[in-house]
Amino acid sequence: MPLLEIRNLQIDFGRGPKALRAVDGVSLSVEPGRTLCLVGESGSGKSVTALSIARLLASPPAVHAGGEILLAGRDVLKLRPADLRLIRGGLVSYVFQEPGASLNPVFRIGNQIKEALKLHRPEAATEAEVVRLLKLVGIPAPETRIRSYPHELSGGMQQRVMIAMALAPQPKLLVADEPTTALDVTIQAQIIELLARLRQQLGMAILLITHNLGIVGDIADEVAVMYAGQIVETAPARELLQRPLHPYTQALMNSVPGLDSDADRLTAIPGAVPRLGAFPKGCRFHPRCPRVRPECSQTSPPLVEVEPKRWVRCPYWNSDMRRGKAWNDE
Repeated sequence: MPLLEIRNLQIDFGRGPKALRAVDGVSLSVEPGRTLCLVGESGSGKSVTALSIARLLASPPAVHAGGEILLAGRDVLKLRPADLRLIRGGLVSYVFQEPGASLNPVFRIGNQIKEALKLHRPEAATEAEVVRLLKLVGIPAPETRIRSYPHELSGGMQQRVMIAMALAPQPKLLVADEPTTALDVTIQAQIIELLARLRQQLGMAILLITHNLGIVGDIADEVAVMYAGQIVETAPARELLQRPLHPYTQALMNSVPGLDSDADRLTAIPGAVPRLGAFPKGCRFHPRCPRVRPECSQTSPPLVEVEPKRWVRCPYWNSDMRRGKAWNDE
């Protein structure tokens, strides 16, 4: 049974005729001990989907308009507030992209980690356990660092502290929402390597939110690509990276610089993700798609299983799209 299963999730902002749908029919699943990467540009609905797992979206303005979120077999959307407090941290923990904004600047990091322990594992709320957690995430001299304030740490060290805090309650699912965005490339690689090691060591599942397909191959088992509030492609990570099928996935792949590339400029996707309330009729990617056909602006394509474990929201994925080629190769 999947640890996390999202079925046809629909999230609106606002009510009535002026409601704006940010998440439109999203279905995902994460197996115990596996990593799913949710990929897409900013504004695609990735973070809204992730925050809805533990009902962290402020309501209002966010409104659950349909679908289910099953976490360890329980429908999160039907839980009482007291039960929600138990699963937040205890079953699912979050790591966000701005550790400097998430950590309290006036408390030492040791006290902040100990607070998480007091809420979920009060018997383990000791300095020794805090030191162990800091060691687990690779912070040197944890006996000293336990007394540091957040501003005394680098961005990479702050993110490691956030990961230690998320791991303190021993969750079964770790949701990492753009955990490397504010970090330089070297530190990004270290954080991704750390998450992969922790998953193997602790046996937890990971939902990693990112806009960078370049880091997916280092950690993901499965990948879901999201655009304008919808899933447009899902596949095992290796198959998707070797042979993307949807034009949007191909565009994302083509925008990642390669080590052997001698191009003067990176290939960008023309246009931008449409804003809420302004999604185009038909396929939502068609105004930016190099393979667009007249009917793409009229009919909204369904998400279809085109191969075993491969789902694509494009009826022309195998017609004039040359398999294994970049989206705009000539």
